Amino acid sequence: MAIARNARHNLKVAMMKKILFFVIIVVIIASGFFAVSKISQKPKNNSKKLTVVTTLFPLYDFVQNIGQDRVEVSLLLPPGVEAHTFEPKPSDLVKINESELFVYTGKFMEPWAEDIIKGIENKNVKVVDSSLGIEMINETESAHEGEQGDEHVEEEHGHEHNGVDPHIWLDFDNDKIIVDSIAKALSEQDPANADFYQNNASEYKNKLVQLDNQYKSGLTKCESKEIVYGGHYAFGYLGKRYSLVYESAYGISPDSEPSAQDFAKIIEQIKKEKIKYIFFEELVSPKVAETLSSETGAGLLLLNPAHNLKKEDFENKISFLAVMEKNLINLKTGLSCSE
Repeated sequence: MAIARNARHNLKVAMMKKILFFVIIVVIIASGFFAVSKISQKPKNNSKKLTVVTTLFPLYDFVQNIGQDRVEVSLLLPPGVEAHTFEPKPSDLVKINESELFVYTGKFMEPWAEDIIKGIENKNVKVVDSSLGIEMINETESAHEGEQGDEHVEEEHGHEHNGVDPHIWLDFDNDKIIVDSIAKALSEQDPANADFYQNNASEYKNKLVQLDNQYKSGLTKCESKEIVYGGHYAFGYLGKRYSLVYESAYGISPDSEPSAQDFAKIIEQIKKEKIKYIFFEELVSPKVAETLSSETGAGLLLLNPAHNLKKEDFENKISFLAVMEKNLINLKTGLSCSE
């Protein structure tokens, strides 16, 4: 009898162990199913990001602000490199081919871009020419109001870029057009998040309007209206927008050196107009601005065309708006402006 009872007890224990094992297996399977279900319910903004390649810093920053966490954007121009001397490497071509969106400034700023676009094998890459819809200006059409400035531009630099000023991002109305073009392209590549891109674009354009108003009020009452720039020709759009006379020592390309005659004319002009400050460019050698300063006694101030940033500033995530705000501070100082 004792043996029979032990056998029944052992059988019951074995059955309980089997039931317990079965329950554990069911719990594990159910937990796994629940986890998979939760993963499949992740919000859209955690899905695969759109890959975007941009040529210049302003375009990079615009895409970052519009796309935010739903884009993975890269800057083709290495930080610290001057934009006009940049030539893409084979690895850059691969990067563009593997992207979903390629944003460039236009054929006058990046003459190499059109050949690259023709060679793109990936037909899913959407190309955005950010100059579309923007009224381009010529160097002589911008803020060169003196005969010397016009003559200098036409004879020395008019052949470059066919005389067209490619620095379109230095007019905030142009930036609003560029922002709309980028938002439209992102929406077409990622329709599920179209409202997100459009809302961000609207918010960013509001910031551009605020900055434009700061420039208008800040540059209204100034002792001088003349910018003498020791860098390459870049601020024609800004000069025209705010009714400033703009004189640059270089042409559009920083490779073009001013002649001795150009130097003499600019020095004479600085002394005659009693110019207090000469502006210099960050990523181009300041030797021309320094020479003008030493010959005239004028001070030096940075005026950044924002093609690109120094590596340190890029790593610190300095924004396009911040660069332009700093420019306004220096312009107000250099032109002796009062609110």
